[in-house]
Amino acid sequence: MPLNWLFTEPLFFLSWVLAILVTLTVHEFSHALAANLLGDSTAKDEGRLNFNPLAHLDPLGFVMILVAGFGWAKPVPVNPYNLRSGRWGMALVSFAGPLSNFLGVIVFVFLFKIVSPVLGPLNLLTNFLFLVILVNVSLFVFNLIPIPPLDGSKVLLAAIPDKFIEFKEKYSLYGPYVLLALVLVDSFTNIGIFSGLFQSMINILSRFL
Repeated sequence: MPLNWLFTEPLFFLSWVLAILVTLTVHEFSHALAANLLGDSTAKDEGRLNFNPLAHLDPLGFVMILVAGFGWAKPVPVNPYNLRSGRWGMALVSFAGPLSNFLGVIVFVFLFKIVSPVLGPLNLLTNFLFLVILVNVSLFVFNLIPIPPLDGSKVLLAAIPDKFIEFKEKYSLYGPYVLLALVLVDSFTNIGIFSGLFQSMINILSRFL
């Protein structure tokens, strides 16, 4: 359990917390920036268009990350009726978050490959960069899962024609319960629904480190 690191490896735990703060902040900022660029200033007006972690953290969601390794940030407020690009507006805003994680992986892998040979694998900065990479990979993979309220679901719903509006409404309504059930099953069994996805991405990533 991640919280155990606080007592066994406190500096590693601190690096992990900072990695989460950096990654979540950039992820949520990217949603707010995309919405603002597409014509909706709601997030900007509510102080979400900044890099202050306190503006984006949900207290309960952050505690859950520390305790259980699974949590959430404060949702970015978006008025879809203000967005340009029609029904794809929300999809673009939602995709901006995972895109920031993908770009984050590229940037921090580059920095890791520069720093690691010089400082060594046990250096605190090296560990921090590695953890930022892992958190970005995790958020990228998890948020692209097309189940509400995850970002991937907004892309899927935009791609489904409006003639299936009833299905889209029911999917949006019941999707969070499906996601919660999958998370609980994954946490208390050995099925590895999400861990398999993360491990596959990490195996691919390890080839570049």
